[in-house]
Amino acid sequence: MAVVYILVLVGSFIGIFVILSIRVLLRNRSVRKFVRSIRQRANISENYGAVMSMETPVQRTQKSPRTSAIEMQQVSTLVRQAEKAMAQGRLEETEKLFIQALTVSPEAFDVQAQLAKFYLDTDRYQKSEALYREILLRQDDITYHANLGLAYYKQSKFPEACGSYKEALARDPKSPERAAALARACIAAGHYLDAAVLLEKACERLSRDTELLGLLAECYEQLDAIDNAKEAYMRINKIEPYNEHVKERLSVLAKM
Repeated sequence: MAVVYILVLVGSFIGIFVILSIRVLLRNRSVRKFVRSIRQRANISENYGAVMSMETPVQRTQKSPRTSAIEMQQVSTLVRQAEKAMAQGRLEETEKLFIQALTVSPEAFDVQAQLAKFYLDTDRYQKSEALYREILLRQDDITYHANLGLAYYKQSKFPEACGSYKEALARDPKSPERAAALARACIAAGHYLDAAVLLEKACERLSRDTELLGLLAECYEQLDAIDNAKEAYMRINKIEPYNEHVKERLSVLAKM
């Protein structure tokens, strides 16, 4: 009987231990589930907050007048420093200052134009081309078209140069200088007839420009328009009677 009593007692303890263990496990499981649900809600909240924070920069794009004024002052200071550095021949510093100014105000197209001109003047034509092309997407300006044409020309991209110079001339059709610039690009591209027409118009306004008259004569020679070439050389001869090259060309053409 004593043994049975002991067995019953031990069994009771084991049963109680099992029940308590199950309850602890269930409780721990519910705790973990609860913690997981909190984490899920926290993640949802974080995601929602992330969406909201993504929207706030759009709302902040409208800068206050004070902020805009401060930025304008910063840009103005950096540009003055860049111009001073450029005048002193510190080209690397000049470039950095212009870029820093654009970092402060990326939409400062006048600063972009200054940097593009800086690249053009320092023979970095590819960079200049890229900037002018970007600027012209937003601002249509004769000078930008002309400078882009020069950047193309310096890279031997003559058809593209013709296109840009043509855009500049279209906006200033009475300018003999712009007609002459386009004519030079046309000559480089092999479009001698177009160049001759442009040079005739330019020479009407710049009648004593012997360089343009020389180009005109060369165009006519390329086109086998001998009489026109002679006339152009004779016009030069009246202005520069001691020009030996002109005399030589007239002598050669007289035999043709």
